[in-house]
Amino acid sequence: MTTSGNGHMFLKIVNYFGGVKDKFSIANLMKEVIDEVCHQNVVQIIIDNASNCKGAREIIESMYHHIYWTPCVVHALNLALKNICSAKNIEENEETYDLCNWITEIHEDALQIKNFVMNHNMRLVIFQRYSHLKLFTVIDTRFALFIAMLKRFNLIKRALQAMVISDEWASYREDDTRKANFLKKKLLSDDWWVKVAYIIDFRMSIYDMLRVCDTDKP
Repeated sequence: MTTSGNGHMFLKIVNYFGGVKDKFSIANLMKEVIDEVCHQNVVQIIIDNASNCKGAREIIESMYHHIYWTPCVVHALNLALKNICSAKNIEENEETYDLCNWITEIHEDALQIKNFVMNHNMRLVIFQRYSHLKLFTVIDTRFALFIAMLKRFNLIKRALQAMVISDEWASYREDDTRKANFLKKKLLSDDWWVKVAYIIDFRMSIYDMLRVCDTDKP
């Protein structure tokens, strides 16, 4: 894709299935397009922040000294949200893990709740009697998918709570009592919902900026 003062233009797409996506192959693909449009017409390249993309940037900048590389803002913001949501206890990430592992736990709780309701037809029917909104599944490629899921949880909080205290829920939970009790404990916990609200609140500035950047508008 190219963009200028006159708007956006689609140039080409390359099927690179099975190819080695290292810095040299990415740089060569970029060079082909740069040469097609004439390098004097190019001032900036915006690509993802992966190491192979950064390596390609160095190659391109060494060939064309007037062209500079900018990391994709949307990708950077999404990586930041993923890092906060999925803190891993690895050596180089201990500080992030100590600060954010409780968020990871809330993330895992929410996924368990969603899967338990949606993966069983009768439980889903019970849920739909209490909520006109769907407990949707967010595709993995969507940016900030965890925030989107928690926002929906917050909207249907009362419906979820009504579901787990209903007589119908008690009748149809016998196929997996342990998970059903887990859902009830979490969904009726004020502390759990306070944490959900806090996660949404303190990350909304990143989420809002991501949504602004992830558009066709300049």
